[in-house]
Amino acid sequence: MFFSIALKTYCMNKLLQFSSITGKVIMALAGVFLVTFLGVHLGINLLLLSDDGGRSFSVAAEFMSSNPLIRIFEIVLFAGFLIHIVLGLVVSRQNRMSRPVGYVVTNRTETSFLSKYMLHSGVVVLIFLALHFSDYYFVKIGLVAPPEGIGPHDFYAMTLHLFSSTWYALFYMFCFVLLGFHLNHAIQSAFQTMGWNHTRYMGAVKVAGTIYSIAISLGFMVIPLYFILFR
Repeated sequence: MFFSIALKTYCMNKLLQFSSITGKVIMALAGVFLVTFLGVHLGINLLLLSDDGGRSFSVAAEFMSSNPLIRIFEIVLFAGFLIHIVLGLVVSRQNRMSRPVGYVVTNRTETSFLSKYMLHSGVVVLIFLALHFSDYYFVKIGLVAPPEGIGPHDFYAMTLHLFSSTWYALFYMFCFVLLGFHLNHAIQSAFQTMGWNHTRYMGAVKVAGTIYSIAISLGFMVIPLYFILFR
């Protein structure tokens, strides 16, 4: 009887451990995919700053909305967001149940703040993402009506309309500040989850992750700031 209970307990612990590790690996891979997408998305959005009345951005946006391969990519992207969000919540709950901190990082003093508020920043980014989908993607596919006088595929005009609201622009920038913190910690955590945290190159990974996170955040924040100041 004792050995039977001990065996069941051992198997259950191993199953939970496997489930936790598997969830972290899948979440890390989905996160890497989303990090790459952010770079591509920023490159397209920076076309909004071109002094051509939005023509460059409109061409890129039209290509993204009409190319069949991009439509497939959108489905994969949406699935990636869902996987990353759901597993992030699950792993965060498992971590809280097993230990007081969410992620074990080599330098605790450097990442304690980021780790502590990882879930909070993720929730705010999730709210922003839902708003962003409502403002653009759901308009494009006809689930949400576009602003009056703007066509469902006129993304440049939609952007002008949205950033004409200072509060919306400030909220947009605030969300990308949080996203920068989220990215910085997530990149380090992904490398550690995958076992790529050798001391020989982990320092370079942290520097590169920080630079990338800052570049993404500032790149997206420049856009509403430009429309506030110059449009």
